Amino acid sequence: MNIPRPEHPNPQFQRQAWMNLNGKWSFQIDNSKSGLAKRFYEKGTRLDSVINVPFCPESVLSGVENKDFMAAVWYAREFVIPDRYADMRTVLHFGAVDYKAVVYINGKEVGTHIGGYISFSFDITDYIQPGVNTVTVYAEDDVRNPLQPRGKQSEEFYSHGCDYTRTTGIWQTVWLEFTPKSYIERIKIFPNAENCSVDIQAKVVGEGKFEALALFHDRIMGVSSIETKGGLINAHLDLKEAFYWTVGEGRLYDLELKFNDDRVDSYFGLRDIKLDGYKFLINDKSVFQRLVLDQGFYPDGIYTAPTDEALIKDIQISLDVGFNGARLHEKIFEPRFLYHCDKMGYIVWGEYPNWGLDSSNPNIVYSVLPEWIEELERDFNHPSIIGWCPFNETWDYDGRKQHDAALKMIYDVTKALDPTRPCIDVSGNFHVTGEIFDVHNYEQDPEVFKTFYVNAGEGKIFDQHAERQTYRGEPLFVSEYGGIQWSVDNSNQNAWGYGNAPKNKYEFIERYQGLTDPLLDNEYIFGFCYTQLYDIEQEQNGLYTYTRKPKFDPTIFYGINSRKAKIEL
Repeated sequence: MNIPRPEHPNPQFQRQAWMNLNGKWSFQIDNSKSGLAKRFYEKGTRLDSVINVPFCPESVLSGVENKDFMAAVWYAREFVIPDRYADMRTVLHFGAVDYKAVVYINGKEVGTHIGGYISFSFDITDYIQPGVNTVTVYAEDDVRNPLQPRGKQSEEFYSHGCDYTRTTGIWQTVWLEFTPKSYIERIKIFPNAENCSVDIQAKVVGEGKFEALALFHDRIMGVSSIETKGGLINAHLDLKEAFYWTVGEGRLYDLELKFNDDRVDSYFGLRDIKLDGYKFLINDKSVFQRLVLDQGFYPDGIYTAPTDEALIKDIQISLDVGFNGARLHEKIFEPRFLYHCDKMGYIVWGEYPNWGLDSSNPNIVYSVLPEWIEELERDFNHPSIIGWCPFNETWDYDGRKQHDAALKMIYDVTKALDPTRPCIDVSGNFHVTGEIFDVHNYEQDPEVFKTFYVNAGEGKIFDQHAERQTYRGEPLFVSEYGGIQWSVDNSNQNAWGYGNAPKNKYEFIERYQGLTDPLLDNEYIFGFCYTQLYDIEQEQNGLYTYTRKPKFDPTIFYGINSRKAKIEL
């Protein structure tokens, strides 16, 4: 059977004993939310249509392509546990389900997860039976709820402005994983580039021997072995040789982890991050972040890449125009994308989909914090992630200002859970706290734009939100700029970009260079982020079309973006 997205969804924590559940599932839209009362979860219930998982029902690839609002949806499919796994523990994994998911096995509820962007799992060992089993999923979604994180999903019927087609229900891989009764539950990896070592914190269930083996190109670099009675353990490995993970060169060490009969394959990158004055250092080297805004949308899959190759392509087309990383904007990207970033030495900021949230309501803590903590835990080990950003542009909501204490709490939790990376509290506006000051600036006149940050060393910058936030000389990051409109064709009457569209390609390139050069030449700025990599529906300000076709010769932008920045000299 041809299974969509057949690759293992999490290469950083991979067992050989697993089974992909993507493909054809039965499906039904439940706008009245009456399916619970009708007991759709009972084994043998027939849903009225079919969907191609893991693609959301709004997408072409799902086979449903329903663009209207869906209050709730149901999924079901049968599966059989292979005989070789019959005596093992069985775990059911979901890459992501938007928004509230309730999962049933053979008509019995096994768990609920709230949050539309992060992975979750349930131990279903006690719910399965010999022969055919049925998994049923119920998902509720309401993007018009100001306390439900939705990212850039449109709260109106049509896409508009910088809000695009919605995603409902399952939108990442569903799979089964099989483990021994004693097993490795999770790991946290702490590389130390300065000392050429790595520490591994693991949680194991059961007692026995935990073994860790680090390799580089199949050569043994370090080993550790610990006897344990279960719970948290710490393994230290001194590495024989240092192969540093750097921008553009994703040198990765392989990790083989064993606990009795359980084996997990993983990897890590040897790199340290710190701020030094105005500089952002990776392995003690000043790195100018030449970033681009990547929002993770696809014409045929919406939130879901059609193939693993499509994920790689998005990184490659960014590299082709001279960027060295991205802000992964208003979406938690799938682990498989982060894996390719790790391999390719592509630096990224991990963000949360806060767009549209009522940030004036202190209850956003309950909306954001549980899933944000899950993201920090899931993605902690990726060397490509060099910073966190839980909020982006917290505009006033119905005339009410943001709740500063709630935003500060989420920032403080971020720093407590991950002291190894910097965190931007609110990208652009309105800053409450933090070690980095970033600004969004869509000024289109290069002559005006280049005057804004020349006096940053004196603690003076142009900030359109100076009445609500104060620059105090922190490391400076222009984390959104540009957004120059250029439509390949004029078929979309709602097409837009920032400012007036250039009259021709030469004017576009001249404006692009005029806006970019002052950032590269400023010794107080450690990075920029251009808006954006590719068009998305009506927002047509990408360097590529929505189908990832270049609008201009990529080598032109590569030449502009890739030259040495002043802060790197």
